[in-house]
Amino acid sequence: MRIDLLDSTLRDGAQSQNISFSVEDKLNIAKALSSFGIKFIEAGNPASNPKDAEFFDAVLGLDLGTSKLVPFGSTCRKNTKAENDTGLSALIDAQTEYVSIFGKSSSLHVEKILETTREENLRMICDTIEFLTGKDKKVLFDAEHFFDGYKLDSEYALETITAAAKSGAVAVILCDTNGGAFPDFVRKATEAAREALPDNVTIGVHCHNDCGLAVANSMSAVDGGARHIQGTFIGIGERCGNANLSTLIGNLQLKGGHELVPQESVARLTETAYFTAETCNIKLPAFLPYVGAGAFTHKAGMHADGVIKLRSSFEHIEPEAVGNRRDFALSELSGRHSLIEKISHFGISIDKNSPEIAVIIDKLKRLEKRGYVFEAAHASFELMALRELKMFEPFFEIADYKLIESQTSGVNALANAMIKVKVGDRYEITADEGQGPVNAMDKALRKALEVFYPVLSKMHLVDYKVRVIDSGASTAAITRVLIESSDGKRTWTTTGASEDIISASMTALIDSIEYMLHKNNVYNYMK
Repeated sequence: MRIDLLDSTLRDGAQSQNISFSVEDKLNIAKALSSFGIKFIEAGNPASNPKDAEFFDAVLGLDLGTSKLVPFGSTCRKNTKAENDTGLSALIDAQTEYVSIFGKSSSLHVEKILETTREENLRMICDTIEFLTGKDKKVLFDAEHFFDGYKLDSEYALETITAAAKSGAVAVILCDTNGGAFPDFVRKATEAAREALPDNVTIGVHCHNDCGLAVANSMSAVDGGARHIQGTFIGIGERCGNANLSTLIGNLQLKGGHELVPQESVARLTETAYFTAETCNIKLPAFLPYVGAGAFTHKAGMHADGVIKLRSSFEHIEPEAVGNRRDFALSELSGRHSLIEKISHFGISIDKNSPEIAVIIDKLKRLEKRGYVFEAAHASFELMALRELKMFEPFFEIADYKLIESQTSGVNALANAMIKVKVGDRYEITADEGQGPVNAMDKALRKALEVFYPVLSKMHLVDYKVRVIDSGASTAAITRVLIESSDGKRTWTTTGASEDIISASMTALIDSIEYMLHKNNVYNYMK
């Protein structure tokens, strides 16, 4: 069964806290969504701000393939004719085949928010749609607060959508605007809407996630007759977000047999989710179904052992089907099988009965007890495993280092670091300053080592996280550090733990640099 998708990342997603798109961001996401095969791309209100108006001017030059760009607006204002509404004029000027219009379907909102009569609200809906269809626009009508309105006064809620259909809307979208509906009610209300509307009008659904049910409600609406789903690709949106389309594509197409996007696009689901998150300047949550980094990650030893023997034992689909990958989290819960599987990713084959495996497991558990966390720091684990297997020699030694912190207070206070490194029989002493002691150490250390390893000029620190762990001692507490680094092509994370934050940071920094040199097959001067 064909189900049309409307992605509202560029409109509803832009209403997420701390998300702000540039025009270039919006153009890039529009291109990615069209390449993926999303039918409708809702891109904002051209009358609301200059940025959206600029976007609609710029997007005319893009080839969006079979995707349809959809500007968004409201019905005409109360006591105002549609032909005199400047917002509707802006929708027409956007030069798109489709437009999306929202109007009230709840009598409560009509009377308390619009402060008008039910009759005037119906007039606004009909006048708006008739005006737009008279300008050769295909109208998607968003019945705002439909499910709340249906619960309050089902007769009037249905009257609003039948008015929209009679006025020429090609689709009526039932909105759970407050995100508070439950799946069984959504299905029943959708069935009632389907019965009230002619067959040539598509029923759609637009769910918010305030109860964590946006995906479930969207699927229930499909059971009730909806053939159009609105949401955002990674679930961002107002308050708790919108229905997550990447999850719905997995559920309804991969497992449910419906057609939402071209079949070949499903294997790019994870790639597109990561691109969307990156353009939004957020980190894709690891727990997201199908596309998250943790979706196919196994931590418990029993689970890892099971999935290695029979993948379907703890995985509902093959991760490759959505472009994701299987992984094994490393912690004190890890068993032999998961450890061997992880080490095999380094290109190393090792027998499960090898005594080195027991040594690595013991080392892993002891370090995690001290505060290290290898689950989030695969680079540090790889180096630790290679060291225990006697397959790694350090590229340098820290002979000495000193830190001088500025007396100026504030987060931007400068710190100075002096570091003496030894590579082979040679020494190098270098100083530098940075925003805080860790940044100063990182810069001074890499500057000293670049004399021997010029490739380090491409490396930079991306993120630095600190967590103080209560050790249970009366005075001592362990500080755990995670450092994310990049060379512009790949990123990796290292960890350190100590009662001293500087020591913990230095451990993670050294691992970060050694990992890059190892991965770049740099000549080791100490051999």
